[in-house]
Amino acid sequence: MFIKENRRNYPLELMCRVLRVSRSGYYNWLKRKLSSREIEDRKLLEIIRFHYNRSDGRYGSPRITASIRRNGIIVNRKKVARLMRLHNIRAKMKKRYKSTTRQNRKAEVSENLVKGNFRLEEKDKVWTSDITYLWTSEGWLYLAVIMDIYSRKIVGWSVSQRLSAEIINRALRIAVIHRNPPAGLIFHSDRGSQYTSKSFREQLKSYQMKQSMSSSGNCYDNAITESFFHTLKTELVNFEKYETRDEARQSIFRYIEIFYNRQRLHSALGYLSPVEFEEKNKEEIKERVA
Repeated sequence: MFIKENRRNYPLELMCRVLRVSRSGYYNWLKRKLSSREIEDRKLLEIIRFHYNRSDGRYGSPRITASIRRNGIIVNRKKVARLMRLHNIRAKMKKRYKSTTRQNRKAEVSENLVKGNFRLEEKDKVWTSDITYLWTSEGWLYLAVIMDIYSRKIVGWSVSQRLSAEIINRALRIAVIHRNPPAGLIFHSDRGSQYTSKSFREQLKSYQMKQSMSSSGNCYDNAITESFFHTLKTELVNFEKYETRDEARQSIFRYIEIFYNRQRLHSALGYLSPVEFEEKNKEEIKERVA
C-alpha cells in the first residue's frame, strides 16, 4: 500500500522538491484565495489579450493601453506593459526594409516645398508618396502609396509586377477620385525616376498640383511615408509567405483599407485611426462654424 501511494504521488513529490516547498505548503497554496490585485490582473490580462489578438499581434503596450482606455476603462500603461512582459505578449517586429526607387540623375528635380514639416491643420494640402517591393513565389510585386500627411491616411495606392511610372500614375488617379483635392496641393516624394518621368509630371500638372522633392541625401524629408512602409513590413509582410502576386495584393488591401486607415491607432493622431481623426476634426470644424 505504501509503495502504490508513493508511486501515485511521485510527480507531486518531485515538483515540491524542485520548488523547495513542503506538500502541506503546496496544498495550502491551492486552498488560498486570490487577492483582489490578482483578480484584477487576471481580468486585465484577458482584456489585453483581446486587443492584442484583435490587432493580429501588431500592438505593443502603448496602443493596447490606448485601446482599453477608448472603452472607458482607466488603466495604467506601466501595468499593461508589466503584464504583457510577464506573459510574453509582444508586438510583431522584424527588420527594416530597403528603399526601392532609383534616381534618374539626368532628370530635372523639383524644389523641396515641404522641408520636413509634417504637421498640417487641413487635409489635402500635402500628399507624400513612396514605392516599395514585396516578394512572392511568382516574383516581385511593387507597391506605390500616397499619404495625406494631415491624417496619415493612405488616400491612394497601386501594385504592379513592373517598376515603372504607371504604378504611381495609377495611384495618383485613384487618390484624386477618392479625395477630389483643391488646386495647389503639394505632392512630395523622393527623386525616383517614376516621379521625375514626363507622364507623371504631366498628370500632376493636369490636376493643378505642385511637385516637391526630397533634398539629395536627406533621409528625413520623406520619413513619414518611409515610416508607413516600415510599419507595413514589420506588422504584416515579414510574417507572410505569399504564393502569388494576387494573394499579396489582397493582403495589402486588407491591411491598408480595413486595418491601417480605419482601425490602427496612431500616436501622432492622439491614438485615433486616420479615418477617425478626419471625422473628429470635421465635426469640430462644423461646431466652430456654427
